[in-house]
Amino acid sequence: MQYNFDQVIDRENNRSSKYDERMKKFGRADVIPLWVADMDFQTAQPIIDALKARAEEGIWGYTSRPDSYFEAIRGWQLRRNGWDINKEMMSWSLGVVPALSAIVKLFSEPGDKVMIQTPVYSEFYDVTEAWGREVLENKLVEKDGRWTIDFEDFEAKAKEAKIFLLCSPHNPLGIVWTREELERMTRICFDNNVLFVSDEIHSDLIFHGKKHIPTAMVSEEAASKVISCISGTKTFNLAGLQASTTVFPNKEYKEKFDKFWMAMDIHRNNAFSSVAMEVAFNEGEEWLEQLLVYLDGNFHFIKEYFEKNIPQIKPVMPDATYLVWLDCRGLNMDNETLRSFMIDKAGLGLNEGYTFGRSLTGYMRLNAACPRSILEKALKQLKDAVEAL
Repeated sequence: MQYNFDQVIDRENNRSSKYDERMKKFGRADVIPLWVADMDFQTAQPIIDALKARAEEGIWGYTSRPDSYFEAIRGWQLRRNGWDINKEMMSWSLGVVPALSAIVKLFSEPGDKVMIQTPVYSEFYDVTEAWGREVLENKLVEKDGRWTIDFEDFEAKAKEAKIFLLCSPHNPLGIVWTREELERMTRICFDNNVLFVSDEIHSDLIFHGKKHIPTAMVSEEAASKVISCISGTKTFNLAGLQASTTVFPNKEYKEKFDKFWMAMDIHRNNAFSSVAMEVAFNEGEEWLEQLLVYLDGNFHFIKEYFEKNIPQIKPVMPDATYLVWLDCRGLNMDNETLRSFMIDKAGLGLNEGYTFGRSLTGYMRLNAACPRSILEKALKQLKDAVEAL
């Protein structure tokens, strides 16, 4: 079927955090919300149909997880990425961030150091510091709008770290790591006995001829040492259903992880997420291919609009995710002034750049996963605000 991503759907007062938490986050309920990473698009019709049927049953008791659940995930990864996952090494979890948090707790001790590559989404700080671990920042280096790894610093930090959390593809910079970059990062971590954890939640949202490479596939050693976190929640806009999969390299790691969740009696999907995820991976490909074309069109619109109308702000065009990193340093504002400008003058709700890297000044993150008419309105408001300075 043909999907209409131009359709504007009213998400207010439907318990959407993106819309209904605007007053809490921005102090105003009328900003255009282009912040938290979910999409303003309805998901694939087969998923909607399956959830309607499940709702109409009217009985949502304790939910089993059939073998077909993990087979659907395994089949998807094999088709899309050539990754043949051992089903026995897959564990269900509430979400990628809860999985990362559990991994930090289980595989390190208080005071240990966890390496992250900033700017990176703020939960990497949160899941480290929540358990009394110390963040080591391997700061990505920017030159002419392109961000790269400082491998000299990476190797130095790896000598101190217990765990490395990789964001692949990268949020918020939209980087699709090359095989060479992945091989070099894994080699350094393995040589220094650093546990390598790869967050691949955005791995289905790839553009511009790039190809996602699961970190566990870069070598036989990576397959035997890397923990991978994957999910369909970003891909199919299902974050509110809470489900992800953690892929382990060995039974020892998996059993330790599973035991942690079993101790809290958290080991089942809810009655709707199990259905949604399975149908998404089996029947959602048509919707995804159309989505990718639409999002790519949004990126082109954003790039051209800024170049023509707001040259003071330079967007970093992503090769993955639906998130655009905005270099606003040309406005010459400190972080608090920039935040207030976006909210009060432009009427936009964006993510502040300093939450992705605490030493950063002058950046914002924009969520481009919305109908183009909303983007047009948002960027017009931003243009008018900049011109009024």
